[in-house]
Amino acid sequence: MKRMLISCSLLLLSMMAGCSQASGDDSYTAGDLRAVNHVEGQGINGFSVNGYHVPSLGGGYCCIMLPEKWTPELKARVEWEVDPHTAPPPPSYKDWDNYLVWEKELKSSFKQHSAIVNIPRYGKERCGLTVHFLPCNQVKVTTVCSGYGTENYPIKEPLNMKEPAACPVK
Repeated sequence: MKRMLISCSLLLLSMMAGCSQASGDDSYTAGDLRAVNHVEGQGINGFSVNGYHVPSLGGGYCCIMLPEKWTPELKARVEWEVDPHTAPPPPSYKDWDNYLVWEKELKSSFKQHSAIVNIPRYGKERCGLTVHFLPCNQVKVTTVCSGYGTENYPIKEPLNMKEPAACPVK
């Protein structure tokens, strides 16, 4: 029991330290990962940026590491899973066999996407990374500290955008 308590305490301390600031010669700092879904009727089940995973949208999630100094070749590889809401409503839990069939159908409807985007120039002030999910499986990212919808926020696309009937071919 004592070993388990010590192990849990060490794990908690290491997780807390990971979201403060990296030290040493790496010259990286940590920041929160956030997201804004602009697409009406599309659920984002979770996403990752450069391997840093966020299990669901909403609030800030610790952490992503960003270099102290921005460089033009700095990129974000964004991977995400979309729930297109095409599965029928679930059956009762009492009908377990049908529930399992429904669950399999639901999970098979999820779509995986990825994109590599440039991380815009930043200076000393940056507040992690915010990913904006747009129609046609497009994404934009920003490191600014102000919130979406404020005057100086660089991404202006509205919320609740509809998917077009056809998306441009990449």
